[in-house]
Amino acid sequence: MTDQPPLSPETKAALSLLNAAAVRERSHQLLEQGLAGQLLHFTVHPERLEACAVAVVETIRQAYPSLHVPFHARWRHFSAGGHERWGAVMHGAPWTDAGEMARAAFDLAIMSVLLDAGAGAQWRYEEGRTGETFVRSEGLAVASFDMFVSGAFSSRAEDPFRVDADVLLTLTAEDLAHGFQASSDNPLVGLDGRAALLNRLGRTVATNPDIFGQHDDSRPGGLFDVIAAGADPDGRIRAPAILEAVLTYLGPIWPARIVLGGIDLGDTWRHPLVDAPDDTKGLIPFHKLSQWLSYSLIEPLEWAGYTVVEIDGLTGLPEYRNGGLFLDTGVIALKDPAEAAEAHTVDSTLVVEWRALTVALLDRIAEPIRRTLGLAQDDFPLAKVLEGGTWATGRRLAKERRSDGSPPLTIISDGTVF
Repeated sequence: MTDQPPLSPETKAALSLLNAAAVRERSHQLLEQGLAGQLLHFTVHPERLEACAVAVVETIRQAYPSLHVPFHARWRHFSAGGHERWGAVMHGAPWTDAGEMARAAFDLAIMSVLLDAGAGAQWRYEEGRTGETFVRSEGLAVASFDMFVSGAFSSRAEDPFRVDADVLLTLTAEDLAHGFQASSDNPLVGLDGRAALLNRLGRTVATNPDIFGQHDDSRPGGLFDVIAAGADPDGRIRAPAILEAVLTYLGPIWPARIVLGGIDLGDTWRHPLVDAPDDTKGLIPFHKLSQWLSYSLIEPLEWAGYTVVEIDGLTGLPEYRNGGLFLDTGVIALKDPAEAAEAHTVDSTLVVEWRALTVALLDRIAEPIRRTLGLAQDDFPLAKVLEGGTWATGRRLAKERRSDGSPPLTIISDGTVF
């Protein structure tokens, strides 16, 4: 066996961005710039954070009067309308051990999270079994769940509850349009981008059977075995390690944007005020969908008997509900109000600033929320602040302020970022 060649400085620098700590550190860099009045697009008003926290606590107490708040995860959306869809699958599926169940749950979570970019304000999904209509994230969740349980992603007729690499490889935008009831009268934004993302997922899974096919044919759920193998002797798994596995093994699925030292940096963007002592100067990672997925893999790991720790090692999610919360409560404000009437690309410095401020301010608002509720950090981690919480309050305020419930800023998305 020959020794591996040493990593180049550029590759080392790139790898340093593939974790939640880098997201947090660089987002707080831009918050400090905002507090100093140095950002290009936003001003920051920390004196309004307490009032924002009050609005979030109001939402939490209304939705969860017992304060028993679950984690922010895709599983909440699978329960849209009060229907425990996944619970019904777990009750009736012919799994013989916890590993089989966990791989299926990973399959569903990974596929569904990757389809969870913004749906647009016009799209609707009518669920056949209940006759109910769902929109936005809940609609995308229910639609992807229906495709999953119908066997649309399985290559085995006798086992519908799986996602197979060979099916993902050949999936088309038309297949998704059919499953999601999308049409010219019911437009779903980013269909081509979503299909291409699942195609890349299929390719990544198919070409790495040593990772994704350790106990079965290659499938996204094979990532369970990799993460479970990293548990300590007491069955504990660090939440940041879940994200690092997602970024390491699913990183190739993201559209090529910024590549450094041969590493595709995924959801990483440029901002001139971000400082670093190496080649990552001017770069800020967010890994939003990867972190959303990591939060959504915690419960399947716990169902399989593991204990997930260091959940606050992940960051808040830089998306338009959390970001909209801070804009709609005046914690942040545009320097030029006219920019609210424009559409902005995800790589614009405006959107990068908005996302960075969102991550850093979610850290800041967690403390007054816990203080008001009388709860310690261990009892109310960031995953519960988000779910209880900031995301729901951002949505509530959007509905109160805008008839279509849209966020306060318009983002041009390809379906692979938000």
